[in-house]
Amino acid sequence: MNENIVGSIDVAEMAFYAFVLFFIALIFYLRREDRREGYPLEDELTGAVESPGGPLSTASTKSFKLPHGRGTVTAPTQGREKVDIAAKRRENFGGAPYTPTGNPLDDGIGPAAYAERARVPDIDAHGLPRIVPMSTLPDFAIAPLSTDPRGLPVMAADGMKAGTVTDLWVDRAEHCIRYLAIDTGAGTALAPMAMALVRRDHVSIDAINAAHFTGVPGLAATDSITRYEEERIVAYFGGGYLYANQGRQEPWL
Repeated sequence: MNENIVGSIDVAEMAFYAFVLFFIALIFYLRREDRREGYPLEDELTGAVESPGGPLSTASTKSFKLPHGRGTVTAPTQGREKVDIAAKRRENFGGAPYTPTGNPLDDGIGPAAYAERARVPDIDAHGLPRIVPMSTLPDFAIAPLSTDPRGLPVMAADGMKAGTVTDLWVDRAEHCIRYLAIDTGAGTALAPMAMALVRRDHVSIDAINAAHFTGVPGLAATDSITRYEEERIVAYFGGGYLYANQGRQEPWL
């Protein structure tokens, strides 16, 4: 059966051309979308702006409707991030490591880096804060066969006592513990549960030393935690795995 439409152009050839045009249009669309945030780029040494320019960089910003009447957010939201970090470059080449000049745990250097997340609590499907103290939830309890960390001492990376667990901050949507509330004697500090090891007679947190617990970023409220506060707390403890003591900063090889 002759499938020719006009001359030597047949159905299979038209399908092939249509696929090629679709694929080119898809790549063009995706390359514009990935330039919606993160551009323009900057040179690591001079700070000069390196904008790719051209039709691939003409994608407009997007606006997203937030749930529960929280308005809209436009991406990108705040433009360029700050670059005045408390650190100096060791060598004059791109990708060279930085040496902290202040408190790396609090200044957001290296593994302690954090993002400027929204300063509102993460919410569940009902619009309520997801992560709250378990003491405010009468229906939540520790499983009978599990060790309740409340009342146990917290031992830090240097083997010293950092404080005592007084409460648990739980994710009411996921039904799991997110943070431990620790009384340090000078106040209450939240520690990520993912970085804690609960034993029968104590809780071990080897991310930071005992003296560092008093510097953990605090909360604006006593019954909720914002996304920005979560970012700061996790970054503080994460940075301790490199900056808690001098031995962790030395090369292994």
